[in-house]
Amino acid sequence: MAGILENYCKGLTGRSIAVLGAGVSNKPLIALLLKYGLNVTIRDKGGRESFEPGLLASWESGGAKLILGEDYLDGLGEDVIFRSPGIMPHTPQLAAAVANGSVLTSEMEAFFALCPCPILAVTGSDGKTTTTTIIAELLKAAGYRIWVGGNIGTPLLDKVDEMAPDHRAVLELSSFQLMTMRRSPQIAVVTNLAPNHLDKHTDMDEYVAAKENILAWQSGNDRVILNADNPIAASFAAQAPGKVTWFSRLSRPEGDAVWFEDGAIWLRDGAGERKLLERRDILLPGDHNVENYMAAIAAVRDLVDPAAIAAFAKTFGGVEHRIELCGEIRGVRWYNDSIGTSPSRTIAGLRSFEQKVILIAGGYDKHIPFDALGPEVVEHVKALYLTGDTAQKIRRAVEAAPGYDPAALPIIETEDLAGAVEAAYAVAQAGDVVILSPACAAFDRFKNFMERGKVFKALVAKLKDRE
Repeated sequence: MAGILENYCKGLTGRSIAVLGAGVSNKPLIALLLKYGLNVTIRDKGGRESFEPGLLASWESGGAKLILGEDYLDGLGEDVIFRSPGIMPHTPQLAAAVANGSVLTSEMEAFFALCPCPILAVTGSDGKTTTTTIIAELLKAAGYRIWVGGNIGTPLLDKVDEMAPDHRAVLELSSFQLMTMRRSPQIAVVTNLAPNHLDKHTDMDEYVAAKENILAWQSGNDRVILNADNPIAASFAAQAPGKVTWFSRLSRPEGDAVWFEDGAIWLRDGAGERKLLERRDILLPGDHNVENYMAAIAAVRDLVDPAAIAAFAKTFGGVEHRIELCGEIRGVRWYNDSIGTSPSRTIAGLRSFEQKVILIAGGYDKHIPFDALGPEVVEHVKALYLTGDTAQKIRRAVEAAPGYDPAALPIIETEDLAGAVEAAYAVAQAGDVVILSPACAAFDRFKNFMERGKVFKALVAKLKDRE
């Protein structure tokens, strides 16, 4: 009997197919399409030299046509176009192809169409990965077979035939993945929304609309979890086709809700109100991680026993690059928060510590204002080390903040991350905290935030070797 994937690919027989972008998310898709002998053109901005040896030859031997380099979108007009998240749908050549009848889809949208099990998906500006990971681990503890993907994990489309209806797929979804989606998960989570990726989106309205797409295609039986403390996320309730569950750290929402009160996380559903988790039992630091737990609990409340939630919270140390303790040197604790790719993420990181910290920040300019970051740095930072393209913009925001005192908060700019680490090491004293939380993306100096975080950890490891 033919599997789900075979039937899907047979449905594409006789149609010309373009795969835009041959990165991580699309490589398994390309292999799948070629496996069934489909008419595939791979279009990628990179030249042949940017691919690992032998990869392009293997695709060509499988029947693929390659169009590489700066003009990779010239002549675009295949019957079906799979877009990678990094290629915006309003790119002129892509928009023209769709206007002329091309069907635009993506690896993720195909997965949604074919996945045989319920999908829980998380989006937002901050907290997506931690919330997604908590959801997945809680479901795993409850005995479910879990498939984790989207913006984290691995592409899942080629794994569909291994899935069963009693499994669960847990996804982190970016605004870029959501923009053209015409399907929604059974359970959607919106952690929060703040300005982000405005270097790619035409404006904030487009960014918000992309995020809202996570619930736009739900049915009346589906559910969305919304942050009652975040006005933009909360506004999505008016458009929700299904049920709404609120979470809040600052208030006690009406109706179906999870909230924080008297040092604990509480839940209200059809069974009434009950306390689920004490704050002191959550190993992760920071109020933002209380919010991440509330969002995750709201998503799995019908699937996971409360005792399993409490047991997990006591042992879960977090996700790499997210306020990750990566070393202690001469009594100074060094934290890697490279995921701090926006001001709001860095603000959450700073608020996680009871003491003032030494902050290393700066990076790629996403055209996000740093006005809100300035006062937080003044309040929570004792020394600021800046590097990268945005160093001057962050400096100006801090210097313009009320209460800024250059004597109390020195600001030092360095040529690179290594220089910032060395400079911070020279002044840090026992009891201090040094944290890399850039408030910016990494693309000015690194491939992504993961590479930046690994470089930072390697630099800290070298400092330890000196001791």
